[in-house]
Amino acid sequence: MSDYVLYRVKATLLTPLHIGNGRDLLHEYDYAIHNGRTWRINEAALLDAQDVDDAALASKLAALKPASLLKPPADFRVETGYFRYVIQGTPRSQAPGAQLREQLKDVYDRPYLPGSSLKGALRTGLAWFAWRQGRLTPQLKDLGRRREWAAQGYEHMLFGPNPNHDALRALQVSDSQAVGADRLMLVNARVLGRGGGLGSPIELEAVRPETVFELTLKIDQVLFSAWAREARLNLPGGDWFSRLAEIMRAHALQRIQREASWFQAIPGAARLAEFYQGLSQAKLPNNHFLVQVGWGAGWEAKTLGLHFQKDPAFMERIIGDYRLARGKRKVGDPFPKSRRVAVRVERGPNGERRETPASPLGWMLVEMEPGR
Repeated sequence: MSDYVLYRVKATLLTPLHIGNGRDLLHEYDYAIHNGRTWRINEAALLDAQDVDDAALASKLAALKPASLLKPPADFRVETGYFRYVIQGTPRSQAPGAQLREQLKDVYDRPYLPGSSLKGALRTGLAWFAWRQGRLTPQLKDLGRRREWAAQGYEHMLFGPNPNHDALRALQVSDSQAVGADRLMLVNARVLGRGGGLGSPIELEAVRPETVFELTLKIDQVLFSAWAREARLNLPGGDWFSRLAEIMRAHALQRIQREASWFQAIPGAARLAEFYQGLSQAKLPNNHFLVQVGWGAGWEAKTLGLHFQKDPAFMERIIGDYRLARGKRKVGDPFPKSRRVAVRVERGPNGERRETPASPLGWMLVEMEPGR
């Protein structure tokens, strides 16, 4: 038996993907808007180009909004070096200081898929499967006190009692190869409520649908070998990883069916309901699966919520104890009560601007091919 099983993985985006780096870009400070495009400013290059010898004047220039140093249209060319990258389209808000959430990128401003994001989604799918396989039931006594670590007891129960004895030690997911900045797009996201109402806009950099990320996934078989048993590792789930795509397909299908049902009941969300109905009918090869990652994937994509919701009394208790709900909520109201979605700007019959739900975020098709 080989020590490792290696897979070459292709993850193809079906919807926009936003994985933030924790920074909000500011209009006229970090980016400028010109001619229907968003220009990410290279502050150092722009200041160096001013060719100022007077220290006092240089200090004054440094305090200005960088965009104010640009002279349209001559400066708005990629070859000037004043810009790190350019994105087709513009944010909804063009007010000075308007915020745009930045996409995670490498040091060369190239987006990539971090292995930790995909591994986190795989961990959720495997936890869902292990729970079902063990026929567990939710118990309040098994939950932690803090919301951030509430399910840690269940994770220990499913995967192992500590990091050294955690089954996910065997699963190693690399960061993807980077893709070009030309794969970036701007997304106007909103919170969509059950009545069809849209919350305040949230402007995002995101990676375009049809982008393909290439990465590797490695399974350490030594941790399930006779040597590991002799060393008393005794990790659970030795057969999980050979069934990984199958498990993830089953987990995704349950989520997809729930999402299709939720959007069917929302006024104005027909486009999203159709998207999920299409996913639910997809016939995938054995080495393919669907998964949702990143910002906007929601509570159910990152927790054992699909199992918890089978016990209404348990759900009501944890919603209250951990203050999961935002705003007013009555006992028995569905949870979660909203979704984060990308919206499309349309014009009404009288030319008025309308925004309608257009797409969920973060869905991708993953293909696993045995590597060499």
